[in-house]
Amino acid sequence: MSQTLIAALQNPALYPHPVTAFNVIETHISWVVLTGEYAYKIKKPVNFGFLDFTDLNARGHFCREELRLNQRLTEGLYLDVVPITGTAEAPQIAGEGPVIEYAIKMREFPQSQLLSEMEKRGELTEQHIDALAEQIARFHLSAPVVGATNELGSPDSVMAPVRQNFEQIRPMLEHTEDLAQLDHLEAWAEEHFARLHPLFERRKNEGFIRECHGDIYLANVTQLDGQVVLFDCIEFNEPFRMTDVIADTAFLAMDLEDRKHKALAHRFINAYFERTGDYDGLYVLPFYKAYRAMVRAKINLFQYGQASDPAQKAEILARYRNYASLAESYCAIPYCLLAITHGVSAVGKSSAALKLVETLGAIRLRSDVERKRLIKSEAPEVLYSAESGRATYDHLHHVAANILQAGYPVVLDATYLKQAQREAAAEVAETAAVLFLIIDCYAPDTVIAQWLAERQAEGRDPSDATLAVIQAQQQGREPLTEQELIRTRRVDMTDPANLDVLIKAMQDKLPVN
Repeated sequence: MSQTLIAALQNPALYPHPVTAFNVIETHISWVVLTGEYAYKIKKPVNFGFLDFTDLNARGHFCREELRLNQRLTEGLYLDVVPITGTAEAPQIAGEGPVIEYAIKMREFPQSQLLSEMEKRGELTEQHIDALAEQIARFHLSAPVVGATNELGSPDSVMAPVRQNFEQIRPMLEHTEDLAQLDHLEAWAEEHFARLHPLFERRKNEGFIRECHGDIYLANVTQLDGQVVLFDCIEFNEPFRMTDVIADTAFLAMDLEDRKHKALAHRFINAYFERTGDYDGLYVLPFYKAYRAMVRAKINLFQYGQASDPAQKAEILARYRNYASLAESYCAIPYCLLAITHGVSAVGKSSAALKLVETLGAIRLRSDVERKRLIKSEAPEVLYSAESGRATYDHLHHVAANILQAGYPVVLDATYLKQAQREAAAEVAETAAVLFLIIDCYAPDTVIAQWLAERQAEGRDPSDATLAVIQAQQQGREPLTEQELIRTRRVDMTDPANLDVLIKAMQDKLPVN
Protein backbone atom coordinates (compact mmCIF):
# COMPACT_ATOMS: atom_id res chain seq x y z
CA MET A 1 0.00 0.00 0.00
CA SER A 2 2.76 2.44 0.86
CA GLN A 3 4.34 2.81 -2.58
CA THR A 4 0.89 2.99 -4.11
CA LEU A 5 -0.06 5.76 -1.68
CA ILE A 6 3.11 7.78 -2.32
CA ALA A 7 2.48 7.58 -6.06
CA ALA A 8 -1.18 8.59 -5.64
CA LEU A 9 -0.24 11.58 -3.47
CA GLN A 10 1.57 13.10 -6.43
CA ASN A 11 -1.65 14.64 -7.68
CA PRO A 12 -1.95 18.47 -7.51
CA ALA A 13 -5.74 18.26 -7.12
CA LEU A 14 -5.36 16.76 -3.63
CA TYR A 15 -3.73 19.83 -2.07
CA PRO A 16 -5.34 23.03 -0.74
CA HIS A 17 -2.44 25.08 -2.14
CA PRO A 18 -0.61 25.48 -5.46
CA VAL A 19 1.81 22.70 -6.42
CA THR A 20 4.77 23.64 -8.60
CA ALA A 21 6.37 20.18 -8.91
CA PHE A 22 6.51 16.85 -7.13
CA ASN A 23 9.66 15.27 -5.77
CA VAL A 24 10.02 12.45 -3.26
CA ILE A 25 12.85 12.01 -0.78
CA GLU A 26 13.05 8.50 0.67
CA THR A 27 15.01 7.41 3.75
CA HIS A 28 15.01 4.10 5.61
CA ILE A 29 12.19 5.34 7.88
CA SER A 30 10.15 7.87 5.88
CA TRP A 31 9.04 9.39 2.61
CA VAL A 32 8.90 13.15 2.12
CA VAL A 33 6.63 14.37 -0.68
CA LEU A 34 7.80 17.79 -1.88
CA THR A 35 5.22 19.99 -3.58
CA GLY A 36 7.08 23.28 -3.99
CA GLU A 37 5.83 25.37 -1.06
CA TYR A 38 5.09 22.58 1.41
CA ALA A 39 6.47 19.12 2.19
CA TYR A 40 4.54 16.16 3.59
CA LYS A 41 6.52 13.64 5.64
CA ILE A 42 5.06 10.15 6.02
CA LYS A 43 6.54 7.47 8.27
CA LYS A 44 7.20 4.02 6.84
CA PRO A 45 5.50 1.04 8.55
CA VAL A 46 8.82 -0.47 9.65
CA ASN A 47 10.30 -1.96 12.82
CA PHE A 48 14.05 -1.66 13.39
CA GLY A 49 14.01 -2.47 17.08
CA PHE A 50 15.02 1.03 18.13
CA LEU A 51 11.82 2.27 16.45
CA ASP A 52 8.49 0.64 15.64
CA PHE A 53 6.19 2.35 13.12
CA THR A 54 4.25 -0.76 12.12
CA ASP A 55 1.01 0.37 13.78
CA LEU A 56 -1.02 3.25 12.29
CA ASN A 57 -1.82 4.69 15.71
CA ALA A 58 1.88 4.64 16.59
CA ARG A 59 2.70 6.50 13.37
CA GLY A 60 0.09 9.09 14.27
CA HIS A 61 1.50 9.43 17.78
CA PHE A 62 5.06 9.85 16.57
CA CYS A 63 3.99 12.37 13.94
CA ARG A 64 2.47 14.46 16.71
CA GLU A 65 5.61 13.98 18.81
CA GLU A 66 7.81 15.05 15.92
CA LEU A 67 5.72 18.19 15.48
CA ARG A 68 5.82 19.01 19.21
CA LEU A 69 9.50 18.35 19.72
CA ASN A 70 10.75 20.14 16.63
CA GLN A 71 8.64 23.20 17.25
CA ARG A 72 10.87 23.77 20.30
CA LEU A 73 13.74 24.63 17.95
CA THR A 74 12.03 25.94 14.81
CA GLU A 75 9.45 28.55 13.98
CA GLY A 76 7.23 28.18 10.93
CA LEU A 77 8.95 25.01 9.68
CA TYR A 78 6.83 22.25 11.28
CA LEU A 79 3.23 23.28 10.66
CA ASP A 80 0.73 20.51 11.39
CA VAL A 81 -0.10 16.80 11.43
CA VAL A 82 -2.67 16.07 8.73
CA PRO A 83 -4.67 12.85 8.38
CA ILE A 84 -4.85 11.10 5.02
CA THR A 85 -8.19 9.44 4.33
CA GLY A 86 -9.75 7.56 1.43
CA THR A 87 -7.77 4.68 -0.07
CA ALA A 88 -4.17 4.14 -1.10
CA GLU A 89 -5.24 4.46 -4.75
CA ALA A 90 -7.48 7.48 -4.15
CA PRO A 91 -6.28 9.32 -1.03
CA GLN A 92 -7.59 12.62 0.35
CA ILE A 93 -5.70 15.15 2.45
CA ALA A 94 -7.74 15.70 5.64
CA GLY A 95 -10.82 14.25 3.99
CA GLU A 96 -13.84 12.45 5.42
CA GLY A 97 -13.82 8.86 6.64
CA PRO A 98 -11.32 6.60 8.38
CA VAL A 99 -7.68 7.66 8.52
CA ILE A 100 -5.35 5.47 6.46
CA GLU A 101 -2.13 7.43 7.16
CA TYR A 102 -0.70 10.53 8.81
CA ALA A 103 1.64 13.16 7.40
CA ILE A 104 3.61 15.98 8.96
CA LYS A 105 3.08 19.15 6.97
CA MET A 106 6.23 21.25 6.78
CA ARG A 107 7.45 24.32 5.01
CA GLU A 108 9.60 23.14 2.11
CA PHE A 109 13.20 24.35 1.83
CA PRO A 110 15.92 23.64 -0.74
CA GLN A 111 18.06 20.61 0.09
CA SER A 112 21.01 22.66 -1.13
CA GLN A 113 20.67 24.79 2.02
CA LEU A 114 21.41 21.91 4.37
CA LEU A 115 24.69 22.64 6.14
CA SER A 116 25.96 19.21 5.07
CA GLU A 117 25.50 20.26 1.43
CA MET A 118 26.98 23.69 2.04
CA GLU A 119 30.01 22.04 3.65
CA LYS A 120 30.54 19.93 0.52
CA ARG A 121 30.56 23.13 -1.56
CA GLY A 122 33.03 24.82 0.79
CA GLU A 123 30.40 27.31 1.99
CA LEU A 124 30.28 26.39 5.70
CA THR A 125 31.47 29.40 7.70
CA GLU A 126 32.46 30.34 11.23
CA GLN A 127 29.26 32.38 11.44
CA HIS A 128 27.18 29.23 10.85
CA ILE A 129 29.02 27.43 13.64
CA ASP A 130 28.73 30.36 16.07
CA ALA A 131 24.99 30.63 15.43
CA LEU A 132 24.54 26.89 15.84
CA ALA A 133 26.49 26.85 19.12
CA GLU A 134 24.33 29.66 20.47
CA GLN A 135 21.12 27.91 19.40
CA ILE A 136 22.09 24.54 20.88
CA ALA A 137 23.30 26.07 24.15
CA ARG A 138 20.13 28.12 24.53
CA PHE A 139 18.02 25.04 23.74
CA HIS A 140 19.85 22.86 26.28
CA LEU A 141 19.57 25.46 29.02
CA SER A 142 15.77 25.53 28.63
CA ALA A 143 15.08 21.86 27.79
CA PRO A 144 13.07 19.88 30.38
CA VAL A 145 15.14 17.95 32.93
CA VAL A 146 14.74 14.17 33.06
CA GLY A 147 13.76 13.47 36.67
CA ALA A 148 15.99 11.64 39.14
CA THR A 149 13.51 8.75 39.39
CA ASN A 150 13.74 8.11 35.64
CA GLU A 151 16.42 5.54 34.81
CA LEU A 152 17.38 7.37 31.62
CA GLY A 153 20.71 9.14 32.00
CA SER A 154 21.87 6.97 34.91
CA PRO A 155 25.43 5.60 34.62
CA ASP A 156 24.17 2.11 33.69
CA SER A 157 21.90 3.46 30.95
CA VAL A 158 24.79 5.59 29.62
CA MET A 159 27.12 2.61 29.32
CA ALA A 160 24.62 0.04 27.99
CA PRO A 161 24.58 1.29 24.36
CA VAL A 162 28.37 1.75 24.43
CA ARG A 163 28.84 -1.91 25.32
CA GLN A 164 26.18 -2.91 22.80
CA ASN A 165 28.19 -1.18 20.07
CA PHE A 166 31.23 -3.35 20.72
CA GLU A 167 29.11 -6.50 20.96
CA GLN A 168 27.47 -5.79 17.60
CA ILE A 169 30.64 -4.67 15.82
CA ARG A 170 32.97 -7.54 16.82
CA PRO A 171 31.23 -10.35 14.84
CA MET A 172 31.32 -8.20 11.71
CA LEU A 173 35.12 -7.68 11.75
CA GLU A 174 37.50 -10.08 10.02
CA HIS A 175 40.95 -8.47 10.14
CA THR A 176 43.26 -8.91 13.13
CA GLU A 177 44.24 -5.21 13.16
CA ASP A 178 40.60 -4.10 13.26
CA LEU A 179 39.82 -6.50 16.12
CA ALA A 180 42.87 -5.34 18.09
CA GLN A 181 41.83 -1.72 17.65
CA LEU A 182 38.30 -2.58 18.80
CA ASP A 183 39.69 -4.29 21.91
CA HIS A 184 41.71 -1.14 22.69
CA LEU A 185 38.67 1.10 22.23
CA GLU A 186 36.52 -1.14 24.43
CA ALA A 187 39.15 -1.22 27.19
CA TRP A 188 39.45 2.58 27.05
CA ALA A 189 35.66 2.99 27.23
CA GLU A 190 35.42 0.66 30.25
CA GLU A 191 38.30 2.41 32.04
CA HIS A 192 36.93 5.85 31.25
CA PHE A 193 33.45 4.87 32.40
CA ALA A 194 34.74 3.42 35.69
CA ARG A 195 36.79 6.55 36.39
CA LEU A 196 33.95 8.92 35.53
CA HIS A 197 31.13 6.90 37.15
CA PRO A 198 30.72 9.36 40.06
CA LEU A 199 30.55 12.26 37.59
CA PHE A 200 27.92 10.51 35.46
CA GLU A 201 25.91 10.01 38.64
CA ARG A 202 26.35 13.63 39.70
CA ARG A 203 25.37 14.96 36.28
CA LYS A 204 22.19 12.91 36.46
CA ASN A 205 21.38 14.26 39.94
CA GLU A 206 22.23 17.86 39.00
CA GLY A 207 19.88 17.98 36.02
CA PHE A 208 22.19 17.63 33.02
CA ILE A 209 20.08 14.79 31.61
CA ARG A 210 17.50 16.63 29.56
CA GLU A 211 15.02 16.15 26.76
CA CYS A 212 17.55 16.91 24.04
CA HIS A 213 17.60 16.68 20.26
CA GLY A 214 19.39 13.34 19.92
CA ASP A 215 20.64 13.67 16.34
CA ILE A 216 22.65 16.88 15.95
CA TYR A 217 24.85 16.81 12.88
CA LEU A 218 25.21 18.93 9.75
CA ALA A 219 22.63 17.01 7.71
CA ASN A 220 19.97 18.04 10.27
CA VAL A 221 20.73 21.75 10.08
CA THR A 222 19.55 24.10 7.34
CA GLN A 223 19.74 27.76 6.52
CA LEU A 224 16.26 29.27 6.40
CA ASP A 225 15.51 32.97 5.89
CA GLY A 226 19.13 33.75 6.61
CA GLN A 227 19.04 31.88 9.94
CA VAL A 228 20.68 28.60 10.92
CA VAL A 229 17.92 26.16 11.95
CA LEU A 230 18.34 22.81 13.69
CA PHE A 231 15.54 20.36 12.87
CA ASP A 232 14.61 16.64 12.69
CA CYS A 233 15.16 15.68 16.32
CA ILE A 234 14.57 12.10 17.43
CA GLU A 235 10.96 11.52 18.41
CA PHE A 236 10.79 7.73 18.17
CA ASN A 237 13.18 6.67 20.95
CA GLU A 238 13.28 8.35 24.35
CA PRO A 239 16.70 6.96 25.42
CA PHE A 240 18.24 8.49 22.29
CA ARG A 241 16.71 11.88 23.08
CA MET A 242 16.68 12.01 26.88
CA THR A 243 20.41 12.15 27.44
CA ASP A 244 23.26 14.22 28.79
CA VAL A 245 23.42 17.56 27.02
CA ILE A 246 27.09 16.79 26.30
CA ALA A 247 26.14 13.59 24.46
CA ASP A 248 23.90 15.77 22.29
CA THR A 249 26.68 18.30 21.73
CA ALA A 250 29.36 15.68 21.09
CA PHE A 251 27.67 14.42 17.91
CA LEU A 252 28.13 17.71 16.06
CA ALA A 253 31.71 18.10 17.30
CA MET A 254 32.49 14.58 16.05
CA ASP A 255 30.74 15.22 12.73
CA LEU A 256 32.81 18.35 12.12
CA GLU A 257 36.03 16.53 13.00
CA ASP A 258 35.11 13.63 10.72
CA ARG A 259 34.70 16.17 7.91
CA LYS A 260 38.21 17.52 8.66
CA HIS A 261 36.99 20.76 10.23
CA LYS A 262 38.88 20.56 13.52
CA ALA A 263 39.12 24.32 13.87
CA LEU A 264 35.35 24.69 13.51
CA ALA A 265 34.79 21.81 15.95
CA HIS A 266 37.03 23.52 18.52
CA ARG A 267 35.25 26.81 17.90
CA PHE A 268 31.84 25.17 18.34
CA ILE A 269 32.78 23.40 21.58
CA ASN A 270 34.33 26.54 23.04
CA ALA A 271 31.34 28.72 22.15
CA TYR A 272 28.93 26.15 23.60
CA PHE A 273 30.72 25.92 26.95
CA GLU A 274 31.22 29.67 27.10
CA ARG A 275 27.47 30.08 26.77
CA THR A 276 26.44 27.34 29.23
CA GLY A 277 29.30 27.42 31.75
CA ASP A 278 29.03 23.62 32.06
CA TYR A 279 32.79 23.09 32.13
CA ASP A 280 32.49 19.83 34.08
CA GLY A 281 31.00 18.47 30.86
CA LEU A 282 34.48 18.57 29.34
CA TYR A 283 35.37 15.48 31.38
CA VAL A 284 32.72 13.39 29.60
CA LEU A 285 33.04 14.97 26.15
CA PRO A 286 35.72 12.57 24.79
CA PHE A 287 33.69 9.59 26.02
CA TYR A 288 30.58 10.75 24.18
CA LYS A 289 32.50 11.75 21.04
CA ALA A 290 34.08 8.29 20.89
CA TYR A 291 30.63 6.72 21.39
CA ARG A 292 29.12 8.79 18.59
CA ALA A 293 32.01 7.89 16.26
CA MET A 294 31.55 4.17 16.98
CA VAL A 295 27.82 4.39 16.30
CA ARG A 296 28.66 5.78 12.87
CA ALA A 297 31.31 3.10 12.41
CA LYS A 298 28.76 0.39 13.25
CA ILE A 299 26.15 1.77 10.85
CA ASN A 300 28.71 1.56 8.04
CA LEU A 301 29.54 -2.04 8.96
CA PHE A 302 25.88 -3.01 8.78
CA GLN A 303 26.08 -2.22 5.06
CA TYR A 304 29.26 -4.29 4.64
CA GLY A 305 27.55 -7.66 4.91
CA GLN A 306 24.88 -6.63 2.38
CA ALA A 307 27.41 -5.53 -0.25
CA SER A 308 28.61 -7.97 -2.91
CA ASP A 309 30.83 -5.76 -5.06
CA PRO A 310 34.48 -5.89 -3.79
CA ALA A 311 35.03 -2.18 -4.49
CA GLN A 312 31.90 -1.27 -2.55
CA LYS A 313 32.93 -3.51 0.36
CA ALA A 314 36.37 -1.86 0.41
CA GLU A 315 34.79 1.59 0.49
CA ILE A 316 32.47 0.63 3.37
CA LEU A 317 35.34 -0.87 5.35
CA ALA A 318 37.40 2.28 4.77
CA ARG A 319 34.56 4.40 6.18
CA TYR A 320 34.35 2.12 9.21
CA ARG A 321 38.08 2.47 9.79
CA ASN A 322 37.93 6.24 9.48
CA TYR A 323 35.32 6.43 12.22
CA ALA A 324 37.13 3.87 14.41
CA SER A 325 40.37 5.85 14.07
CA LEU A 326 38.53 9.04 14.94
CA ALA A 327 37.16 7.33 18.07
CA GLU A 328 40.70 6.19 18.90
CA SER A 329 41.96 9.76 18.61
CA TYR A 330 39.70 10.71 21.53
CA CYS A 331 41.62 8.23 23.71
CA ALA A 332 44.88 10.14 23.32
CA ILE A 333 46.32 12.28 26.10
CA PRO A 334 46.32 15.86 24.73
CA TYR A 335 49.12 18.39 24.95
CA CYS A 336 48.18 20.73 27.81
CA LEU A 337 49.24 24.23 28.70
CA LEU A 338 47.87 27.27 30.47
CA ALA A 339 48.17 30.53 28.57
CA ILE A 340 47.05 33.95 29.73
CA THR A 341 46.64 37.06 27.65
CA HIS A 342 48.21 40.33 28.77
CA GLY A 343 47.18 43.77 27.62
CA VAL A 344 44.55 46.48 27.89
CA SER A 345 40.99 46.10 26.70
CA ALA A 346 40.35 46.18 22.92
CA VAL A 347 43.97 45.30 22.05
CA GLY A 348 42.92 42.03 20.42
CA LYS A 349 43.35 39.57 23.29
CA SER A 350 40.12 37.72 22.47
CA SER A 351 41.21 37.26 18.86
CA ALA A 352 44.54 35.86 20.02
CA ALA A 353 42.80 33.53 22.47
CA LEU A 354 40.33 32.35 19.81
CA LYS A 355 43.26 31.43 17.58
CA LEU A 356 44.48 29.08 20.33
CA VAL A 357 40.98 27.62 20.54
CA GLU A 358 40.84 26.82 16.84
CA THR A 359 44.40 25.58 16.36
CA LEU A 360 45.19 23.87 19.68
CA GLY A 361 41.73 22.91 20.90
CA ALA A 362 42.14 25.13 23.95
CA ILE A 363 39.20 26.14 26.09
CA ARG A 364 38.95 29.92 26.34
CA LEU A 365 37.71 31.52 29.54
CA ARG A 366 36.83 35.19 29.06
CA SER A 367 36.87 37.43 32.11
CA ASP A 368 34.05 39.57 30.67
CA VAL A 369 31.80 36.51 30.29
CA GLU A 370 32.72 34.79 33.55
CA ARG A 371 32.45 38.04 35.52
CA LYS A 372 28.82 38.43 34.47
CA ARG A 373 28.12 34.76 35.16
CA LEU A 374 29.65 35.07 38.63
CA ILE A 375 28.52 38.53 39.75
CA LYS A 376 24.72 38.64 39.73
CA SER A 377 24.42 42.36 39.09
CA GLU A 378 24.22 44.63 36.06
CA ALA A 379 25.36 47.71 37.97
CA PRO A 380 28.82 48.78 36.69
CA GLU A 381 29.91 49.89 40.17
CA VAL A 382 29.28 46.32 41.39
CA LEU A 383 30.50 44.43 38.32
CA TYR A 384 33.78 46.32 38.12
CA SER A 385 34.55 46.88 41.77
CA ALA A 386 37.90 45.77 43.17
CA GLU A 387 36.15 43.00 45.08
CA SER A 388 34.41 41.74 41.93
CA GLY A 389 37.74 41.85 40.09
CA ARG A 390 39.41 39.64 42.69
CA ALA A 391 36.47 37.24 42.71
CA THR A 392 36.52 37.02 38.90
CA TYR A 393 40.22 36.16 38.73
CA ASP A 394 39.82 33.61 41.53
CA HIS A 395 36.95 32.07 39.58
CA LEU A 396 38.97 31.99 36.35
CA HIS A 397 41.81 30.19 38.09
CA HIS A 398 39.51 27.70 39.80
CA VAL A 399 37.73 26.80 36.54
CA ALA A 400 41.04 26.68 34.64
CA ALA A 401 42.45 24.18 37.14
CA ASN A 402 39.36 21.99 36.65
CA ILE A 403 39.64 22.14 32.85
CA LEU A 404 43.36 21.31 32.95
CA GLN A 405 42.55 18.30 35.11
CA ALA A 406 40.01 17.23 32.48
CA GLY A 407 42.88 17.19 29.98
CA TYR A 408 42.39 20.35 27.92
CA PRO A 409 44.72 23.27 27.26
CA VAL A 410 43.32 26.54 28.61
CA VAL A 411 43.68 30.16 27.57
CA LEU A 412 42.54 32.84 30.03
CA ASP A 413 41.33 35.90 28.15
CA ALA A 414 41.76 38.77 30.62
CA THR A 415 43.95 41.84 30.98
CA TYR A 416 46.31 40.39 33.64
CA LEU A 417 47.80 43.83 34.21
CA LYS A 418 48.62 43.13 37.86
CA GLN A 419 51.56 40.96 38.87
CA ALA A 420 49.57 39.19 41.60
CA GLN A 421 46.99 38.07 39.02
CA ARG A 422 49.72 36.66 36.79
CA GLU A 423 51.42 34.90 39.70
CA ALA A 424 48.15 33.27 40.71
CA ALA A 425 47.69 31.94 37.15
CA ALA A 426 51.28 30.68 37.09
CA GLU A 427 50.60 28.78 40.31
CA VAL A 428 47.64 27.02 38.66
CA ALA A 429 49.92 25.88 35.83
CA GLU A 430 52.62 24.76 38.25
CA THR A 431 50.13 22.74 40.32
CA ALA A 432 48.83 21.07 37.15
CA ALA A 433 52.41 20.50 35.92
CA VAL A 434 51.73 22.14 32.53
CA LEU A 435 53.50 24.78 30.49
CA PHE A 436 52.66 28.37 31.42
CA LEU A 437 52.70 31.11 28.80
CA ILE A 438 51.96 34.85 28.81
CA ILE A 439 50.74 36.22 25.48
CA ASP A 440 51.58 39.92 25.60
CA CYS A 441 49.25 41.63 23.12
CA TYR A 442 50.42 44.99 21.80
CA ALA A 443 49.01 47.68 19.48
CA PRO A 444 49.48 51.48 19.26
CA ASP A 445 47.03 53.56 21.29
CA THR A 446 45.48 55.05 18.15
CA VAL A 447 44.77 51.57 16.77
CA ILE A 448 43.30 50.41 20.09
CA ALA A 449 40.95 53.42 20.09
CA GLN A 450 39.86 52.56 16.54
CA TRP A 451 39.25 48.90 17.40
CA LEU A 452 37.28 49.92 20.48
CA ALA A 453 35.01 52.16 18.40
CA GLU A 454 34.42 49.35 15.88
CA ARG A 455 33.63 46.89 18.68
CA GLN A 456 31.17 49.26 20.32
CA ALA A 457 29.46 49.90 16.97
CA GLU A 458 28.95 46.16 16.43
CA GLY A 459 27.44 45.81 19.92
CA ARG A 460 28.17 42.09 20.23
CA ASP A 461 31.19 42.04 22.53
CA PRO A 462 30.65 41.19 26.23
CA SER A 463 33.18 43.81 27.34
CA ASP A 464 31.88 47.11 28.69
CA ALA A 465 35.28 48.84 28.52
CA THR A 466 35.41 52.47 27.39
CA LEU A 467 38.32 54.64 26.29
CA ALA A 468 38.49 56.07 29.81
CA VAL A 469 38.73 52.53 31.23
CA ILE A 470 41.56 51.70 28.82
CA GLN A 471 43.46 54.84 29.78
CA ALA A 472 43.10 53.94 33.46
CA GLN A 473 44.36 50.43 32.68
CA GLN A 474 47.44 51.88 30.94
CA GLN A 475 48.23 54.05 33.95
CA GLY A 476 47.70 51.30 36.54
CA ARG A 477 49.39 48.38 34.80
CA GLU A 478 52.32 46.67 36.50
CA PRO A 479 55.14 45.78 34.10
CA LEU A 480 56.17 42.20 33.48
CA THR A 481 59.09 41.12 35.64
CA GLU A 482 62.30 39.64 34.24
CA GLN A 483 61.16 36.19 35.36
CA GLU A 484 57.78 36.68 33.64
CA LEU A 485 59.43 37.86 30.42
CA ILE A 486 61.11 34.47 30.09
CA ARG A 487 57.62 32.91 29.73
CA THR A 488 56.21 35.72 27.58
CA ARG A 489 55.64 35.94 23.85
CA ARG A 490 54.97 39.49 22.64
CA VAL A 491 52.58 39.78 19.70
CA ASP A 492 52.01 42.90 17.62
CA MET A 493 48.28 42.55 17.00
CA THR A 494 48.32 44.90 14.00
CA ASP A 495 49.81 42.11 11.87
CA PRO A 496 47.92 38.77 11.90
CA ALA A 497 51.06 37.00 10.68
CA ASN A 498 52.65 37.57 14.10
CA LEU A 499 49.94 35.50 15.72
CA ASP A 500 50.49 32.72 13.19
CA VAL A 501 54.19 32.64 14.11
CA LEU A 502 53.26 32.30 17.79
CA ILE A 503 50.83 29.46 17.08
CA LYS A 504 53.45 27.62 15.03
CA ALA A 505 55.91 27.98 17.90
CA MET A 506 53.32 26.67 20.36
CA GLN A 507 52.61 23.70 18.13
CA ASP A 508 56.34 22.99 18.18
CA LYS A 509 56.24 23.14 22.02
CA LEU A 510 57.76 26.63 22.05
CA PRO A 511 61.43 25.70 21.55
CA VAL A 512 62.37 29.28 20.63
CA ASN A 513 61.06 32.83 21.09
